Amino acid sequence: MDIAVLGPVELRGGGGQAVPVAGARLRTLLLLLALDANRNVSADRLIDGVWGEEPPQAAGNALQALVSRLRRAAPELTIESAANGYRLVIHPDRIDAVRFARLAEEAPGEALGLWRGELDFPEVARADARRLEELRLAAQRRKLAAEMRSRDVVPELEGLRAAHPLDEPLTGLLMRALQAQGNTGRALEIFEEMRQRLADELGVDPSAELAAIHLELLRTPDRPRGNLPAEVSSFVGRDSDVRAVHALIDSNRLVTLTGPGGSGKTRLSVEVGAREAKEVWRVELAPVSDPAEVPQAILSALRLRAQVLITRPAVTEQAPPLTRLSEALAGREMLLILDNCEHLIAAAAEVADALLRAAPRLRLLATSREPLGIPGERIYAVEPLALPPVGAEAAIASAFPAVRLLLDRAAAFIIDDGNAEAVVRICRALDGMPLAIELAAARLRTLPVAVLADRLADRFRLLTGGSRTALPRHQTLRAVVDWSWDLIGEDERRLWRRFAVFHGGADVDAVEQVCEVGLELVGALVDKSLLVLGPDGRYRMLETIREYGLERLAEAGESESHRLTLSRYLLALAEMAEPRLRAAEQLPWLRRLGVEHDNMHAAIRAAIEAGDKATATAFVARLGWYWWLRGHRMVGAVLAADVAAMPGDADAEDLALTHTFAAINGLEGALPISAVEDHFLQAEAHGAGPDAKHPALRLLKPMALIFMNPDPEAGFHAVEPLFEDPDAWLRATARLIVAHLRLNFGQSSEAALADMRDALAGFRAIGERWGMGFTLSALADLAAAEGDFAQAVRWQREAAALIREVGIREDLPQLEAKMAHQLWLAGEHDEARRALKQAKETAEEIGLPEVLASVQYGYATLARLNGELDEARDLIARSAGMMSNPAFAPQFGAMTRNTQGLIEAAAGDLDRARQYHEEALRIAVRSRDAPVVAMALVGWADLAARSGDPAQAAYLLGAADAVRGSRDATVPDTERVALDARAALGDAGFEAAYHRGALVTVPTALDAAGLATTPDAP
Repeated sequence: MDIAVLGPVELRGGGGQAVPVAGARLRTLLLLLALDANRNVSADRLIDGVWGEEPPQAAGNALQALVSRLRRAAPELTIESAANGYRLVIHPDRIDAVRFARLAEEAPGEALGLWRGELDFPEVARADARRLEELRLAAQRRKLAAEMRSRDVVPELEGLRAAHPLDEPLTGLLMRALQAQGNTGRALEIFEEMRQRLADELGVDPSAELAAIHLELLRTPDRPRGNLPAEVSSFVGRDSDVRAVHALIDSNRLVTLTGPGGSGKTRLSVEVGAREAKEVWRVELAPVSDPAEVPQAILSALRLRAQVLITRPAVTEQAPPLTRLSEALAGREMLLILDNCEHLIAAAAEVADALLRAAPRLRLLATSREPLGIPGERIYAVEPLALPPVGAEAAIASAFPAVRLLLDRAAAFIIDDGNAEAVVRICRALDGMPLAIELAAARLRTLPVAVLADRLADRFRLLTGGSRTALPRHQTLRAVVDWSWDLIGEDERRLWRRFAVFHGGADVDAVEQVCEVGLELVGALVDKSLLVLGPDGRYRMLETIREYGLERLAEAGESESHRLTLSRYLLALAEMAEPRLRAAEQLPWLRRLGVEHDNMHAAIRAAIEAGDKATATAFVARLGWYWWLRGHRMVGAVLAADVAAMPGDADAEDLALTHTFAAINGLEGALPISAVEDHFLQAEAHGAGPDAKHPALRLLKPMALIFMNPDPEAGFHAVEPLFEDPDAWLRATARLIVAHLRLNFGQSSEAALADMRDALAGFRAIGERWGMGFTLSALADLAAAEGDFAQAVRWQREAAALIREVGIREDLPQLEAKMAHQLWLAGEHDEARRALKQAKETAEEIGLPEVLASVQYGYATLARLNGELDEARDLIARSAGMMSNPAFAPQFGAMTRNTQGLIEAAAGDLDRARQYHEEALRIAVRSRDAPVVAMALVGWADLAARSGDPAQAAYLLGAADAVRGSRDATVPDTERVALDARAALGDAGFEAAYHRGALVTVPTALDAAGLATTPDAP
């Protein structure tokens, strides 16, 4: 058996499979024994490590019990009792930390492969952690030094240097790597930064080794001839671009860097040139306004203006400048950079073509907002800098080039977890465009970062503090974009401003219909880097370009007319999609709406801002079910509620559907319960009912009665007529609703099963995956309740696959958590843990508290069933805290408190357990959910049994089964409590007490538990 401590502590069997080590204390004990394998570890060290500053009373006995648990969990391990402690007897190579220390010098790559994550060592093992981390850093240095000649290691070394700013060998290695790239200037900057840091923080000079590298760099011979400028700022985030452009230049004679203004084309060209071995000359064409002056500008930059070509007497100063230039370059090997060609594109193309034909050893690198368009040209699009994801923490965000550039240019600013969100917002709002980020960095000298992030909606007025030495059009963000606007014709300007209404990009059809242009004009804006054609076939604008276009749209007086034009296009699409979302074509239409999601939502918000209630309600009426299916329920409910509250007139059916989808999407906590009830009533007042055209409106009244009327019969009577509805989807949905009603109100599971089977057949007949998935999940729950866990897992897996296919990510973790519980009950404990791990990963990606809470509840339940009471207590408390919002389903509150009661009872704290169980039962009764009430009654039965009252325990078990309508095998405490009570009472006594509970109902459950009915309880 292997022990892994280089990351989360794990035990692995002979086949490599993980062996569960449940509980933080058990893992800490294993870690401390492994770190001193084959040596005696004192009890004091183990107690300090496991319990820290709060050891239990009789700590020696507690440690002995913990060692016994470890022996039971891993019987293959040999843990010997020793004088005043314990000893783990194991072959050293079975411990990854020992193997790592042995391999770190001789095979650093293999050693680093053993490291799986952050070390989780207790305070008493801090010295061991430091030793291992130092070995890891040394291994990383050795590995990168060995790989320096075969690949670019600078980004990794930069990252390590940021984490270890005072490590001189690491700094020396980075300087060597930069020198190998030809970036000696940056290497010298690195040395100066380290010299200053050593002086400021330690009061010492650089080591002799680092000083020697510095001296070697200073003695590096001067680069070949040329006129490249020496840059005064560091080059951030473009190393892969430099390599890619180098490769293109090696195999092509003309390479053009294209991209919008401010994307970093000029700086990239200079960095590429700086790493060339041949002579490099750069020609700045921005000041040139006359196309005829391009050859003369190149002659001047190459310092050839006054020279007479004595090798060719026929060519004199009176010859045309292009002829003189061609003759001058005919025999030279060099890289010529033509910078900023876009305003002279035709002339630049003519000159480039002539020079390439005249000088076979010449290579050209051009920068332009559009290609030169001549034979042999290779285009390299300079993309924005990579952006961190929304919500990234400081450590993650600072690794992304856009953030690194902002931090580099705003040297006094330090990113931390408190301001990382604002930093990420700034970089994302500015599209990762280097010039815009540098302008924002300059603003950080005078504005708090959160204020800057909030005010970027007014970016053109805000970002004006560029370098005074930069070109005038690079000194403000507006000037950058003005330059592009001034270079294009009126037709192209019209397309630019009209395309700006697309928040989420557009395909060819949308551009043609909304912007009223042909494909040639679209292609022209792509060539000029104002539109980007993505691999998905959609055109997009960078946000800064789009915001500028919107300003110009307003100036042209077209904002309102094009808002309506776009709305008409999108509404026609949503109109086609809406009925197909409940049929076999569901998936392609969900994808189609998903592609237009940003455009649709922006159109709704624009309609709200314009006071256009008719358009806003039309959108909500056609997107409400899409929101439900794709898990946008929170956003959808709020949008629908905002639209419903607008003044003005709207189509009656659209308004009824707006209230309907506000209620349905708001049921899961997005809206207060009172607001949901009001939307139900308003939908009915505006036409929802049995005669309405839309199936959701015919479903509305039954849903409202179920939600607001405590009488179960009212819900049954309202839903059952829908069994004969002409709409197949509504018939199947009605069957599924009735099945759930039967279970919720403790009716026959056989009748519920029949309804579910009818619902599944109906959904399968029309190919509707959402209905199939949720019906299969309900069937799985029913099978599990009857003890058929294998069938339950099969159905649950099929349900999860369907829900995943539809894309309802918010519902997946709950399904996976249920499946984990069912796998556990089936004895598939490893599979259960894997399913729960998958649920946790999905829930963390989603980030919604109610989804995370359901997964934590699953972990707490498994920990409790496995006897890990401390861990279960922590997990269930975390779950309960996540569900504190009163708008969330009360049933979950009852379930968490019931679990807390079971944990405290098992731990022996019966008074505290009673408090939790009382809360659980009162909440469950108010929810009128029979299975949850039954679960709470089982908790009371457990408490009775532990309190020495087996007759009451048996009675409450009978009450639970009566309330539910059948026994539920998914509540494992039932069998344990029943066995204990039967053993105490005998068969006859148990059966008599059990059957006394047969008359208990949901309204009388509190009396059955001996609790007084409070005024707010039924």
